[in-house]
Amino acid sequence: MQTTTSSPADYDLDGRWRPDDDSGPVCGYTFREKTCPKSGAHYCEPRADRVVTFFARMLVHVKGPLKRTPFLLLDWQEFEIIRPLFGEVEWSSEWGTYARRYRIAYIIVARKNGKSEIAAAIQLYMLVGDDEESAEIYCAAKDTKQAGKVFEPALRMVQLSPKLSKRLQHIKNARRLIDEKSGSHYEILTADAEGELGHNPHAFNLDEVLSQPNGDMWEAMTTAAGARLQELNFATTTETNDPSSFGADLIDEAEKTQEDPARAPHVFAFVRKLPNSQDELDRLHATFPGHPHLPVNLDPFDERNWKWPNPALDQFKSRAAMHRQKLDAQNDPAKENSFRQFQTNQRVQQKFRWMPMHLYGASGGDSNDIWLRPDYHRERLLGKPAWGGFDLAATSDLTAWCTLIPEDGWIHALWRFWLPEAALRELDKKNDDKFSRWVKQGWIVATPGTVLDYEQVYGDIAEEARDFDLLAVDADKWSSAPVIQRIEQDTGMWEIEAYANDFSSMSLGMKELMALVTTSRLLHHGNPVAEFCFDSVEARKAPYNPDLLRPDKPDRGKTGKRIDGVAAAIMACNAKLREPLDDAPPATERKIVISSRGRSA
Repeated sequence: MQTTTSSPADYDLDGRWRPDDDSGPVCGYTFREKTCPKSGAHYCEPRADRVVTFFARMLVHVKGPLKRTPFLLLDWQEFEIIRPLFGEVEWSSEWGTYARRYRIAYIIVARKNGKSEIAAAIQLYMLVGDDEESAEIYCAAKDTKQAGKVFEPALRMVQLSPKLSKRLQHIKNARRLIDEKSGSHYEILTADAEGELGHNPHAFNLDEVLSQPNGDMWEAMTTAAGARLQELNFATTTETNDPSSFGADLIDEAEKTQEDPARAPHVFAFVRKLPNSQDELDRLHATFPGHPHLPVNLDPFDERNWKWPNPALDQFKSRAAMHRQKLDAQNDPAKENSFRQFQTNQRVQQKFRWMPMHLYGASGGDSNDIWLRPDYHRERLLGKPAWGGFDLAATSDLTAWCTLIPEDGWIHALWRFWLPEAALRELDKKNDDKFSRWVKQGWIVATPGTVLDYEQVYGDIAEEARDFDLLAVDADKWSSAPVIQRIEQDTGMWEIEAYANDFSSMSLGMKELMALVTTSRLLHHGNPVAEFCFDSVEARKAPYNPDLLRPDKPDRGKTGKRIDGVAAAIMACNAKLREPLDDAPPATERKIVISSRGRSA
């Protein structure tokens, strides 16, 4: 593992692009007997030395394999970020002195490459090492929990530093560090931009930009600049999966500036991400000719491409861990996009195909578990405990109920589907007459007319309540209150959980449902309508948290796809998690189960 810096000779810091500006006298900045002899816009080595020395002598790493060791910058951190960021200066006729050129900085790398630590170190330097009186240092994120991921490393660095721990006072409840010597402070801000317009920041860090709902906070703080000699606003983030978001716009601007620094001479950009197209790859090679870590193609699973978006790979980011995540991503489509976005920093779409249908098919059991018709014998499961999920569609579309029934470690999934007869023609047109066939076979109940007959729905759900011991039922909040109240009355479930199908409410149920499928414990018995729904469903990850997801409903007006059976199953899984069956036996062997949802011929 590399823990020392490279030689400055390996990096042409003097050869970097800078404005053609020779105004100003000889710099003359001195640090440790080294004096800068240059003038005009230039790279001032002593200034950069001062920051690097501050990191090494005043700070320590607080996590990972380097924890509690001096913060000796790695080669890419020192020569590609810190030295150019703090060493590039230009003459300020307004202030009558040389000042740092960069006032805005973007640091965009894959996860686990030390963004939070280096951001914390920069903030501490700006607080006590930049000779700024009454410096205001801020860190903001989506919420205080996220911002704390930067503040807490900074606090720990202070606690482990003999000099800083004596100099800085920690106000715990306010998450604030105070430097009484210079009258400066460092504190956390929430993402409420309206309340943050009165600040005069010397440094501001917006962490994980992809989680920001908009650019209000960034705009509020960057427009507050101008009253200090050399303020610094910087954003640290991983790539977003929402191309229309503020985060995407910021990252796009950073990439453009990295390719053409003349477009914004005051902006520093360190962007390391895997390209999405051959054109992007070609531009990258043209921008960084000869760089040893450039990706060779667009494949996120090609190990040769990993070092570019992960400059800390083989230093404090584990290659073995990336291999494990790669294997998981190759086996689970839901994880592939996360691998692309968070491990290779490649922009992906929010939506992705969720269910691996080969695993779904295998989970259905052998030929003895497949129902030949929907009225296959159901008697074997009668009276067993169960959980229900209800997804009410528009009155002119598909509505679904799912009952989950545990038995010997397996989970039987029984669906009921309803739609009005008038909807059949349009659905058949887009799906090769499948819906009419399913109605004739009994998999779907079609009610007369142009709107759904709710009395049919109520009667069928009441049958489920009579046949099974319903422990809990979850429903889509979109269902009107009278519908839910009627179902509560007919089922005896007086506290049905109703909620919107959003990230926070659907994520756990989706993970539980996926776990049942991937472990072959979900016995869906070959229900063709349910299979159609699972084959149609796409998922969407929360742009602010890769661990949260929800089903993405297709455009009903443009496509024949329907996913209502999946939504009902997810909500039934939520009900299962909310009211678990005590002392459920583990799965032992697959049972031959003959069961169905109804008795009609």
